[in-house]
Amino acid sequence: MLLWLLPATAWAQIVKPSPLETSPVPYPEGAAGTAEVELILVIDPEGNVRSAAVGSGTEPFAGAAREAASAWRFSPATRDGEPITVKIRFLVRFEAEEAEEVETAGEAEIDPEPPEPDAPKAAKIIDVLVEAERPPPSTQRFTRAEVRELPGAFGDPFRAIEVLPGVTPIVSGLPFFYVRGAPPGNIGYYLDGVRVPYLFHVAAGPSVVNPALVSAVDLYSGGYPARFGRYAGAIVSAETTEPRADWHGEGVVRLVDAGAFVEGGFAEGRGTVALGGRYSYTAGLFSLLAPEVTLDYRDYQARFSFDITPRDRITVFSFGSYDFLSNTQPAPDPDDDPIETVLFGQEFYRIDARYDRKLDEGGFLRAAVTWGYDQTRLFGARNSQNMLVGTRMRIRQPLGEEVTVRGGFDMQMDRYTADPVPFADPDNPTIEQFNDLFPPRTDTGVAVWTDVVWRPTPDFEVVPGLRIDNYFSVGTHGLGVDPRVSITARVHPKVRLLHAIGIAHQPPSFSVPVPGLAVASLRGGLQRSFQASSGVEVTLPLELTASVTGFGATFMNMTDAVGSQLDPTDPTLPRSLGGAKGLEIYIRRSLAKRLGGFVSYTLSRSTRSLGREQLLSTFDRTHVLNTAFGYDLGRGWKMGLRFSLFGGTPTAPVPDDAPDGTQLRDPVFYRIDFRAEKRWRLYDRAWIALVAEMINITLNRETLGGTELPPVSIPSIGVEASL
Repeated sequence: MLLWLLPATAWAQIVKPSPLETSPVPYPEGAAGTAEVELILVIDPEGNVRSAAVGSGTEPFAGAAREAASAWRFSPATRDGEPITVKIRFLVRFEAEEAEEVETAGEAEIDPEPPEPDAPKAAKIIDVLVEAERPPPSTQRFTRAEVRELPGAFGDPFRAIEVLPGVTPIVSGLPFFYVRGAPPGNIGYYLDGVRVPYLFHVAAGPSVVNPALVSAVDLYSGGYPARFGRYAGAIVSAETTEPRADWHGEGVVRLVDAGAFVEGGFAEGRGTVALGGRYSYTAGLFSLLAPEVTLDYRDYQARFSFDITPRDRITVFSFGSYDFLSNTQPAPDPDDDPIETVLFGQEFYRIDARYDRKLDEGGFLRAAVTWGYDQTRLFGARNSQNMLVGTRMRIRQPLGEEVTVRGGFDMQMDRYTADPVPFADPDNPTIEQFNDLFPPRTDTGVAVWTDVVWRPTPDFEVVPGLRIDNYFSVGTHGLGVDPRVSITARVHPKVRLLHAIGIAHQPPSFSVPVPGLAVASLRGGLQRSFQASSGVEVTLPLELTASVTGFGATFMNMTDAVGSQLDPTDPTLPRSLGGAKGLEIYIRRSLAKRLGGFVSYTLSRSTRSLGREQLLSTFDRTHVLNTAFGYDLGRGWKMGLRFSLFGGTPTAPVPDDAPDGTQLRDPVFYRIDFRAEKRWRLYDRAWIALVAEMINITLNRETLGGTELPPVSIPSIGVEASL
């Protein structure tokens, strides 16, 4: 995660945090003289001190200042009106003649008024550093604080993706979606730069990463930075929270599962350890309600970090997920064992070891090595696996005030295997077809990338970039050369113009990603996309932000059999040409505020063509509308509503007697989600809450392809706590 200093006149409108409650630091017993301690504080979007470390200073003064800082509170920093996490340097001065209280000082000015009893004098913060890169055009972000209040998201940051402009769901309530015409298989998922095969348990369940570990999720709809690649559609990138040295934790117990997260420090805050996970007890519930059904899921996260020096940090991050769903029926012969049919079985694990170094002038270096394992149960008894090893390096270095150079490389090797089918006939056509399409093999991808952030004036930024990927699989290879450029121009203090254009390549893929399984041959060539967008963003009164964006995309050599209404089981994997164009409107006020909400609307058209035949994409929806609001009623009560409306998908086939050009569609579908919370504050930052939430409270049924589906309605009642 990159850090940079933002003065008051920087590109984004940054409002620094200011002290609200800074209790005096007792003069250390046995100490003597005057001393200064520089603290490095991480302030979260709620104004709490997330962590405190000593930048400079000697003991016992350093320890006394660091211990006292954990109880301080600040008004949160904001960027363009949105609360953000920042890192600040804060100077504490100890005076020997005032052994009972301490003065805090900034760069110069100190309030000339005498302090109130038992309170330090007011002071300026030395500087503020923001813990993220500036988002490029066509990027939307939800922070953890906002997702907590979003009805229908269940507090999971990844679930918030479906409400963003440009996102079209396959089926309402299920977390599989098209983004600006790109199918789910062309969308990449990353956590701290590590590739994640899927985001949700048992397709429609909670996210596979504990929400307490995720600080924010970015959706790069197109024209994304050069460090992202190997996908021809969109990128979903999540960043984990900054390690915290103070001991804290979160927990949740719901009807179907329980989760917890705890983190703390050691070695005087130089090291941290974090543990989290979720476990479902649905297997026990279903054994009572439906004995023939077995449903189980769980996940874990573990992180260790240690600051070798103030500039050097090592981190080991491991996470994984397991999902299983089956149905058991009696055998035709009563003497035989029951027959279990696996409906859904997936798991993955990752271990990422990384080294971070802060360079001069605000530069940053990361080098990392990743090991992973993916597995999916196929055909009821066959497991398809992937063992992966990857390495990556990323560097950022400012070259003066106007130019910043970024670059890096990444390499990944994937070893694909599949279990033999027990007692299978080797001449079975289905078995032969599978073995031909997915032979045991090792695939390799190697990439180098670079881009330059050029900011000739505070109001104008250009980021040209280039990424080159080379892929190898079963004696074939493919080369992808991906130039990209984004432009951001502030034409008025409250108006920005946003433009992005780029090319992206990807190996052949399934319409929906399958962990442990990938298309073996590159003989048909890489998938390619050309993406462009242009928009305007306006800061409105009442802390509102509005944007209007037009976009266009062309997808070449696609393997999206589902979206093109082709047979997804066709072993020849026919390629198609796709296109998408549309308009996105997004008006929002942070849901973390007492009254917040948004309106997200997408008008689009997505097409596919094979040869001379052109048709609408199977999941083309002309209109997609999401709107929500949340309100803090006071005394710990909060509530929110969300309304979603989706245009119908094309109905095929069109009747023979219909006029030329007629395209029938399924009925328009809408749903309403609800969330209510009652929170009790225990002390300081500790609280406990009762949360009731439900997707599709009206139990509406959606029609897809002319078939009315059962209502997708997910209720949730749980108790959440934070310490």
